[in-house]
Amino acid sequence: MPHDVSLIAILAAGFGLALILGFVALKLRLPPLVGYLLAGIAIGPSTPGFVGDLALASQLSEIGVMLLMFGVGLHFSFADLLSVKRIAVPGAVVQIAVATAMGAGLAWAWGWGAGAALVFGLALSVASTVVLLRALESRQQLDTANGRIAVGWLVVEDLVMVLVLVLLPPLAGLLNGGQLSSGLATTLLITLAKVAAFIALMLVIGRRALPKLLWAVASTGSRELFTLCVISAAVGVAFAAAKLFEVSFALGAFFAGMMLRESQYSHRAADESLPLRDAFAVLFFVSVGMLFEPRVLIDEPLKVLLVVAVIVVGKTLAAMGLVLLLRYPLNTALTVGASLAQIGEFSFILMGLGRSLGLVDAQAQSLVLAGALISIALNTLLFSVVTPAESWILRRSPLARRLAQRDDPLAELPTSTSAEHLAGQVVLVGHGRVGSRVAQALRAQGLALVIAEQQREVVEALRAEGLAAVCGDAAEPGVLIQAHIARAALLVIAGGDSLQARRMCETARQLNPGIRVLLRAENEDEAELLRAEGLGDVLVAESALAESLEAKALAAMRTSPSTH
Repeated sequence: MPHDVSLIAILAAGFGLALILGFVALKLRLPPLVGYLLAGIAIGPSTPGFVGDLALASQLSEIGVMLLMFGVGLHFSFADLLSVKRIAVPGAVVQIAVATAMGAGLAWAWGWGAGAALVFGLALSVASTVVLLRALESRQQLDTANGRIAVGWLVVEDLVMVLVLVLLPPLAGLLNGGQLSSGLATTLLITLAKVAAFIALMLVIGRRALPKLLWAVASTGSRELFTLCVISAAVGVAFAAAKLFEVSFALGAFFAGMMLRESQYSHRAADESLPLRDAFAVLFFVSVGMLFEPRVLIDEPLKVLLVVAVIVVGKTLAAMGLVLLLRYPLNTALTVGASLAQIGEFSFILMGLGRSLGLVDAQAQSLVLAGALISIALNTLLFSVVTPAESWILRRSPLARRLAQRDDPLAELPTSTSAEHLAGQVVLVGHGRVGSRVAQALRAQGLALVIAEQQREVVEALRAEGLAAVCGDAAEPGVLIQAHIARAALLVIAGGDSLQARRMCETARQLNPGIRVLLRAENEDEAELLRAEGLGDVLVAESALAESLEAKALAAMRTSPSTH
């Protein structure tokens, strides 16, 4: 037997305690990640008993971040990223600036120096990708318009933090009261060039090479080789991106997933990597708990409270305000605000670099870790109150109701819309990966089509092509009314969850009792429930869903008496 079993010990203790405490947390009606965090505290250096190897735990959690971001990339195309650039880029940049100013303001009030204030503020400004993705996946919101906006926002934040990590060392001298490091402009140009080179390489070569590699391995019929290929692509590209181009592991894995999404085996790749993603994501939360120093809660309770207030309240309000200013719905503002109301992996990396450069001390690092631990534990609760909060705000705030009803040129069809789109038409909800294919098939048959889509950029692009489209959540009756559902021949629901689908069907049947409905479900269990309720023809989301929807929609229109 080998003498050094620290890796086995951290896996056994971490997984075992996470299982027990996660189970207890669920029994107490708390999110299981609270149990994972407590498991980390229990095996960390700040509590008695067994102490796990923190360096090993951090590396294992980094693998979890890679695999999780890889899985997101498998469901998130480059087109999705570009479609939310109008909100994600300015939103993330401004939100980072606002949150950094709030955190730096606290540090100044406590008498810290300029360098410590800047690093501390930046650490509070960037949210955890792992926490966000787990929250979105558990609520089946990852593929929704709000989910794409939140993920795009986080990707922009990651890119900004990559730049910060590169620029901080040459700026350290100036921030410590010394001289500015020479070659700052050169360093900045080199960093931007490396990031651009990595993205270009993935789009030009990776987009072709990775799907071909996956197809070649899948053709062997070996499940083991297929799984190995998926994991190798995720970890290998992430490692190469970090070493050769100095981007984060998470960002490299994310782009690897986006490139593999071009393969016909992308759904199988996502399924094969899911168990490993879940297991290593648990280790991320355990490693966060291991870093936590509980004494900071006793020694500096007021400072901890103010840090949590900046993360949970300040960042949330800033993000919500930005989303509303960009004319997005209140539900989107609340979802994005809840998504960003926590901090994680980049915050720890920033504080570690700040300590190595002499910019921050141990107390600052403990405060950031305390803020991370508490905000992560509260994040699930924040997501659970998004819908009740939206209803409460709309009931009690005349301003919120006016904003919800404000004049939006994309929320109704233009007056120039031809009559054929106002009667006997197909109303298509969602213009994503599946919806766009359905729309293309219907247009090829010369059928009148009105598209309801939540993403403003998509609606603007559709109108630029001369298509009839309205912007908004089709679960709200006003959106379907604007799509003239009362005289439509067919409603095709290609996006949204089962609750939204029920609301759409209820609105459609109230206004048009004879309308035919075709909708998608995420799995067979959901499909059976929807069929039992008699909502319409239900198809399960799978690789052939787009083709099935196309065929069903065309057949329905041909047999519809309203078609002209």
